[in-house]
Amino acid sequence: MGINNENMNKNVHVKDLLIKDYKETWDLQTKLLDEIVALKRERRNGSVDIVTPNHFLFVEHSHVYTLGKSGDFNNLLLNENQLKEKGATFYKINRGGDITYHGPGQIVGYPILDLENFFTDIHKYLRLLEEAIILTLAEYGIKSERSEGETGVWLDVGTPFARKICAMGIRASRWVTMHGFALNVNTNLGYFDNIIPCGIRGKAVTSMEVELGEKVSEEAVKEKILKHFKSLFEVKEFIK
Repeated sequence: MGINNENMNKNVHVKDLLIKDYKETWDLQTKLLDEIVALKRERRNGSVDIVTPNHFLFVEHSHVYTLGKSGDFNNLLLNENQLKEKGATFYKINRGGDITYHGPGQIVGYPILDLENFFTDIHKYLRLLEEAIILTLAEYGIKSERSEGETGVWLDVGTPFARKICAMGIRASRWVTMHGFALNVNTNLGYFDNIIPCGIRGKAVTSMEVELGEKVSEEAVKEKILKHFKSLFEVKEFIK
């Protein structure tokens, strides 16, 4: 059953967590999601005037590898001692997708949205997230695109030089989203050598820094992502 238009909230609370531990951020996402789901439950039980909030978290993590719920542990090429030597941690988590890396120089975005405020279509949600990144990269002269059957944003798809610049993986519960995207801006790509990224063999990864040949302002990239996210999702207002 749909939601009344007057209860659709298209405002989004935006917060930049700066550098934050992966587990702490995962816990915060879960807390926000649970709060929204609880409000939806109240509304379903008769509190019809309840409006649910939406959140968008930016964060930069210390070195960490995360494996999605359907991922293959063998795609992590390090043992416990080697992880420690590299100053990295590992978590098996509840998003879709396989294994990926998060670390310094990477912009991670976690939209915790009640999709009933926007549209109830997970496929559309992922495609619009990808589009926000594609449009952002285009502002830097980087032509990126989707790769059929592979979520995320890629360069030179269909050629021997195909490489991934942005990974995506989400979870949704009662149309409330968590997890999101990880865009390589000034990322140390050497850390990807320790995994089979997203479980896809033979595909390289890249960063904005590598493609442009210079460091990129992460703050400027975040602003551009928000601009395109606002347009694509028809956000009424960002609340910071």
